[in-house]
Amino acid sequence: MSLSIELEFKQDVLLVRLTGELDHHTAEELRSKITEAIEKESISHLILNLQHLTFMDSSGLGVILGRYKQVHNNGGEMVVCAISPAIERLFNMSGLFKIIRFEPNEANALQKLGVA
Repeated sequence: MSLSIELEFKQDVLLVRLTGELDHHTAEELRSKITEAIEKESISHLILNLQHLTFMDSSGLGVILGRYKQVHNNGGEMVVCAISPAIERLFNMSGLFKIIRFEPNEANALQKLGVA
């Protein structure tokens, strides 16, 4: 299966909706799309909606951590929302939830970043 990447801009927030599998085959495409969008659009914050993400491996975790660092270094925040139990376990085991905020849905994530 492949990965579908939907980007939406809301003020200084980049909202990314992922559908499918985030693995070593698709991680580079996601990395480049998010990096390019952040740099071109003067994005401060990043929301990852993982509601329809069915699989993620360590390559996906690496991309997410890298984008977290990119946003954080620019003074912004990353929020992950709408996560499945399997992906949530991966985040918990990796320790990413210690640095990345989790919200139950997009609306909450946008509200926490001041965009509602």
